[in-house]
Amino acid sequence: MSSIPLSQLTTLPTYNSTTTSRLKSLYSDFTFQKQSNPTSYTSNVEWWRHTLEAVLLRGWLSDPHGSGAAPDRLVMHAQGVGLADRFRMESVGKPLSIPTVIFELCNSKALIPLSDFLYASRSIYDPGWLPYRIASFVVGKPLWWALGQLGIVDSHGTAFGDSGTAERWKKVRGDYVAVSLIEAAADRIVDRQRQKSTGQVADSLYSVESFRAEFADCAFENATLSGLDIKVVLKYLERDKGVLVVRGEVIKFVDEGTAQTTEVTAVDSGILALKSSVEKLQAHIDGLQHRIDQHTQQISNALRQKRKETALTYLRARKQLEEVLKKRLGSLELLQSTLLRIMQLYESSTATLREILAHPLLQREKIDETMDAMAAANADAREVDDAIQMGAEMAQAETAVDDSELEAELEALVKEVELERTQAQRDQLGADELRTPMHTPSSAEASMSPDREKVPVAL
Repeated sequence: MSSIPLSQLTTLPTYNSTTTSRLKSLYSDFTFQKQSNPTSYTSNVEWWRHTLEAVLLRGWLSDPHGSGAAPDRLVMHAQGVGLADRFRMESVGKPLSIPTVIFELCNSKALIPLSDFLYASRSIYDPGWLPYRIASFVVGKPLWWALGQLGIVDSHGTAFGDSGTAERWKKVRGDYVAVSLIEAAADRIVDRQRQKSTGQVADSLYSVESFRAEFADCAFENATLSGLDIKVVLKYLERDKGVLVVRGEVIKFVDEGTAQTTEVTAVDSGILALKSSVEKLQAHIDGLQHRIDQHTQQISNALRQKRKETALTYLRARKQLEEVLKKRLGSLELLQSTLLRIMQLYESSTATLREILAHPLLQREKIDETMDAMAAANADAREVDDAIQMGAEMAQAETAVDDSELEAELEALVKEVELERTQAQRDQLGADELRTPMHTPSSAEASMSPDREKVPVAL
């Protein structure tokens, strides 16, 4: 990995307030200062904690030649000396004590190994939670003594003993969750959820995809959470904050501290399915409306250029889009009314579940209609593309578009464009030089004029 540009590093608070001589001390191997100068040792570790967190949050630790996906901002990947190379500076070289810093931050739980964080069943704030409770097998003996027996520290409590840099990296290599960053991200997500919630049960339900769409950009300013960040945040919000429950692809916000006693029911899953269908259908409708607006502009441009056949083709395409839009709006209305009714019944009391199941839309004779609406809402995007594609298919008879109506509409558009052109010419030449004609030739007369270009019209 290449180093972070000096121009970026110097924008960090920890760098722009530090002298070159101080940087040399911070970049040196201060591992053995733990015993000889504990104050300086603690200060150096704290400086590096703030620096690593700031750089991680900005996404500067990710490979600049990556696939373009959002960089991880909550998980630091310490895969060896490459991490130290990211901080290389001409005047001071590269830092030698980052393995020591990582060790100390893990010891203080400022960093937690990713695997331990994701798979631990107890909260990280539980005094009994210590995935790296290496000394638990030595009852009554000091932690540092036990670490020394495992070769992680020496008998005097110095991290890594007398091992070299390469050996130290082997012992700390891995992925780590930055606890302070995940706490900040979680707080902002919870605040956002409280602000947007209207009290309806649907507001508390998300799929993993919709959760990411809703919250990935709100955790930090000008920073988007990655897929791994979202996974880590969900685990923290469920296990450590107790504000949501995750069951498969269903995410449900609950009152704080009640996550352990709250279940995701079949009704929750059904409501989420309806909510997701409504959101996807709304996105399709927005796309259709955008395409219709584009075709309207294309029709106008074609008429100004006297390309009547092209304008007619665009008009046919717009008619097709409008037909699809009409059907989608009908499906959306049905789904929204069904979702609203179910939420109203669900929120009244758990005792109303029988009433929900007795709703007319859920009866046997109505189930086909409801399922058809949901199927339409979940139709593959290719169905919409096939319905709105331009080309030969649009000119076929099954389009069921009345050519006479198209001709009439196109003729009206032509007159409107001609009127605009005439008005523009008058404005250009000046009113004093113009004489209003006593007779305006009709369309038939105009078409008989030898000087007028004849425009073929496809019927």
